Amino acid sequence: MLKMPKPPPSAQQTNSQETDTQENGSPGEAAREPTDGEFWVGLARAFAGAVLFSISLMMTMEMWWLGFYMDRARLALFTGVNVLLLVGLARYRGFRKNVTWLDSVIDAFVGYAVGVITGVVVLALIGQISRGMSADEIIGKVALQAIAGSIGALLARGQLGGSTDGDTPPPGANYGAELFLTVAGALLLAFTLAPTEEMIVIGYSVTSWHAILMVLISLMIMHTFVYMVDFHGQEQVDPDTSFWSLFLRYTVVGYVCVFLTSLYILWTFGRAEGTTLPPLTMTAVVLSLPGALGAAAARLIL
Repeated sequence: MLKMPKPPPSAQQTNSQETDTQENGSPGEAAREPTDGEFWVGLARAFAGAVLFSISLMMTMEMWWLGFYMDRARLALFTGVNVLLLVGLARYRGFRKNVTWLDSVIDAFVGYAVGVITGVVVLALIGQISRGMSADEIIGKVALQAIAGSIGALLARGQLGGSTDGDTPPPGANYGAELFLTVAGALLLAFTLAPTEEMIVIGYSVTSWHAILMVLISLMIMHTFVYMVDFHGQEQVDPDTSFWSLFLRYTVVGYVCVFLTSLYILWTFGRAEGTTLPPLTMTAVVLSLPGALGAAAARLIL
């Protein structure tokens, strides 16, 4: 029996296949799920990142006290903000190349669980949680420490993973996403310093000229690190973009985001109580100096 030759694909089918290949790379690549080995390696990196980013805070006395007496409404709000932050970070550097927001949410909660587990283990290991403590104190300490740990877990793919060559920005990466990364980096570094008494002492010690100089140095750090010194991950700028456009839209607006983030962290930890506006502003400017460094680092890493 003679076999009839298969008809050639229609133009519509050909265009559809080409579109799928352009969007997803090789056929079936985007739909590939990570293997069990890849997942466990990613999870191990997450725990490594959680320990790396939170170990110094877990051995800081101010953090133990804050976990005990910090206002629970502010802690709950801070935890909620952290979860939203994790979802955004998971969109960029989760345990797999996410294709939907649901994947990002799942990765965010995995990262938060890693932060909680790390907090429980390390705090118990150094004797800061025990059976004799109240449940409220234990939950407060673990919840506070889990914030830095969970952020570290999500950043672990970019920090501790292999080569990221070929990684592409997630769908929808835009100006708002750049500002989001700025806030994420500022929050992580400001979070490690805001609980310390030194921030308050420096805020009362500096003059207006010190504050102006710190603002200028912060702006220089943010712009130079991201655009001018050729670090790995440095952003590519359109040659037609003027210096002032780039500086005003990204660096200056980014610093405003860093400053507001610093104010929020200070308020969360009760550093704004009983303080007038001038010293609070000075303390926020001081905290924004390391915050600017964290913001620049986050944009380079992610």
